[in-house]
Amino acid sequence: MQVANVNLPIKVTGRHVDVTEPIKDYAIKKVEGLHLDYPRIIEAQVILDIQKYRHLAEVILHCANHITIEASAESTDLYASIDEVMNKIAQQMRKYKTKIMRQNRPRHGEIREIDSKILNIEGFAEGAETEPNLVETLKYPVKPMYVDEAVLQLEMSSRQFLVFLNVKTNKVNILYRRKGESFGLMEPTVD
Repeated sequence: MQVANVNLPIKVTGRHVDVTEPIKDYAIKKVEGLHLDYPRIIEAQVILDIQKYRHLAEVILHCANHITIEASAESTDLYASIDEVMNKIAQQMRKYKTKIMRQNRPRHGEIREIDSKILNIEGFAEGAETEPNLVETLKYPVKPMYVDEAVLQLEMSSRQFLVFLNVKTNKVNILYRRKGESFGLMEPTVD
């Protein structure tokens, strides 16, 4: 488990204020001090703003799997604003991790095998001599991953299915959404 950010690109910018080195170092130290269990941070932006008697701090984290976490805080001191916004960011990261971990905990018997039915193609071939009318052909990248990684990937996307190469069986599998909150898994077999 990674507990510190390594070579994390952090941008500290200021609106209506020149960012001094101590403030910049303080903001960078706070962002680097975030616990990094999940989600993995790719880039961080810290935006500081000073208006009349108001010191604003905003943090935007770009994380893995296209996750963006944003928070802002306002107080009478810039350092206090940075502390407050970092607490909000840490809380959002914990909340997101808990949500993902609850959805992906091992379920007993959740992925079930579907009964297979075999169609007799010979009866269809006699009456139909025309070729099927293909509307669109898509090339779909197949990435090697475990089933739980595929479930996580499908939960975070809006697609209805995911084609992937199962690392354990080394075969192409299809994970699809079912009604409700469950998923189905199709594994090819050769008779």
